[in-house]
Amino acid sequence: MRRILILIAAIAVICAGALPPARTHAAEAETASGGPTPPPKEKCNLAKSKWQRHECEDYNDAAPGDEYFGRMKLSYLGIDNTFKDMSIEAGEFSTNPSIIAKLTFASEALARWASKYPHDPELGRSYYLGVLVYRKIYTPAGQQMAWQYMQYLIHHDAHDYFGKTIAAAIKDGFTEHWYADAQPCTAPGDDPPSPTPGPTKPGQPAVELIAPPCIATPAPAEPEVTATPSPSPRGRHAAPAPSPSPSPAATGSAAPVDGPNPQPPS
Repeated sequence: MRRILILIAAIAVICAGALPPARTHAAEAETASGGPTPPPKEKCNLAKSKWQRHECEDYNDAAPGDEYFGRMKLSYLGIDNTFKDMSIEAGEFSTNPSIIAKLTFASEALARWASKYPHDPELGRSYYLGVLVYRKIYTPAGQQMAWQYMQYLIHHDAHDYFGKTIAAAIKDGFTEHWYADAQPCTAPGDDPPSPTPGPTKPGQPAVELIAPPCIATPAPAEPEVTATPSPSPRGRHAAPAPSPSPSPAATGSAAPVDGPNPQPPS
């Protein structure tokens, strides 16, 4: 009897392990929303110190590490790494379309992240890294993106390290750089036209236009020369030219005289 009870208990344990685990409420919510469930909010008013309360509030405002944003599904670490890598590839400055495309995906993901978690404490770092790389993109769109990120930092993170650093940079003077439209090359000896920046609006950064290489004007095409046919050569294989026959007046011959004994003309 004891062996039978032990066998029944063993079978029950095996069957219980074969059954699928019971779904929790969090798993059901994740399946219904199609994304990861945000971490539960902590009760920050129960913190014992001001620092612990601050850390609790940052935790509640932060995005989960396994949540992804934008078309390329980048996490906040993926956004930061993209900004860092493209800053290295850009060198001192760049207009490479491949670099710009990768930055576009990262900036789109950053905008989605900031709209969903506007008080995430890691946003300041990402915007600061975006400023560093977009300042190297010498296009109007790239320079304007750097200026927008700088405005975000001085308004949302004015008391943090990144906001203070950007505020000091703006105070020292921030100048946007991008290439002007290419112009046709001038004649030898003439000075090329220097690009003139547009007027700077109040509250906007100064603009420095960089002259790109000029566009060479193609030389005018020379008129075509039509060759005239030359007279055929007169060699020994050429057909002899017909010689004109002398006229009777030129030879001095007379008509024959009629008679029984015609004599040739003298």
